[in-house]
Amino acid sequence: MVLNQAWSLLLVTVAAALLPGLSRSLRLPAIVLEILFGVVLGKSLLEIQFSGDWISFLAQLGFLLLMFQAGMEIDFFALRRQSGRNILFHLALFGATLGLSVLSAFLLNRGPFVALILMTTSLGLVVPTLKETGISRTPHGQALLIAATIADFLTLFGITFFLLYHEYGLGWRFLGPVPLFLGFGILLKLGRLWAWWHPEAAGRLLADRDEQELGVRLSLALLFLFVALSELAHLEPVLGAFLGGAVLSMVFREKGHLETKLSGIAYGFLIPIFFIHVGMQFDLGNVLSPGRILFTMTLFGFAVAVKLIPALLFLFLGTGLRRALNAGVLLSSRLSLIIVAASIGLEAGFISVEFKDAIVLLAVITCLSGPTGFKLLHRPEAKPGNGEKRSDGGPWVGWMRE
Repeated sequence: MVLNQAWSLLLVTVAAALLPGLSRSLRLPAIVLEILFGVVLGKSLLEIQFSGDWISFLAQLGFLLLMFQAGMEIDFFALRRQSGRNILFHLALFGATLGLSVLSAFLLNRGPFVALILMTTSLGLVVPTLKETGISRTPHGQALLIAATIADFLTLFGITFFLLYHEYGLGWRFLGPVPLFLGFGILLKLGRLWAWWHPEAAGRLLADRDEQELGVRLSLALLFLFVALSELAHLEPVLGAFLGGAVLSMVFREKGHLETKLSGIAYGFLIPIFFIHVGMQFDLGNVLSPGRILFTMTLFGFAVAVKLIPALLFLFLGTGLRRALNAGVLLSSRLSLIIVAASIGLEAGFISVEFKDAIVLLAVITCLSGPTGFKLLHRPEAKPGNGEKRSDGGPWVGWMRE
């Protein structure tokens, strides 16, 4: 069955509007229902096809905004405040995850790209879970946030350079990201200087009320600028979108209003279309046979193990065994980045369609099991006093007092 462009757009936009309300009633992440809705529409059940390019274009735009938001979520100021001991701990944690992911890919008889897929986590799930349990500001909560941040950040760069090495080897083309990084550094420096000399104008970009929505315009301009630079450098646009969000995160420490406005565009409309589109490409037939179910469960076991075993390193920070293992449970949560990595791997020929569908199913399982398991195992800590101050002590322009 083929739907014309107008009916396709109407069906998907109505679903994007209604599914979040249904997800709250069912106490499920909205993204899960969006993927399942796409599964019902797509190859697995109704086999509906959308004519025209509108849905695929909006899905791609939602994908780019998803990665832009991921870049904005990273708290670079928290990373800069870490002591050398803590930085070494987090690098050891990431290194242990990397080693176990490589071993898992070998045991699964898969290539090294699968190791990069298994290394992913979901900062977008870790942050709200820590906030819901009230420990996001505690030392343990901050350690988990930084661990998730480093995992997302370094894995994305690992994917980028792996693709370059696979396509060009170690020749001069391997330096393709240099112009992109130069652009990132130049814009970051200019952004900081501008915010320093024009604090009132910078404040207007982050204001709750702005009739011209200059902050949103600047954010979208940064997004498309870095995507364009990525295309010119023959890189995945996902890296450019991520770096565009990172620029904002590194210039502005407090960007709540701006982030809320962008989330309204992204999570309110475009990102749901991306996940519905992912669900439509998902084929249940690739994962429902006994052999494929067994493989997916094996994959799930490895995906949890590569996070759970390294989490024992939290014991060296004075964390009890229960909390250390619970940290591994939460860090095993995966959703957006693992789906992005699987899509890139399929396009580059590193994984098959069947493996990509197993990854999508894995993402759905872990995005439910990780936060749920963490909340069940969590034991509340003593709450800090009401007079607790922010640890950064800085204003909305992140670097102005540094």
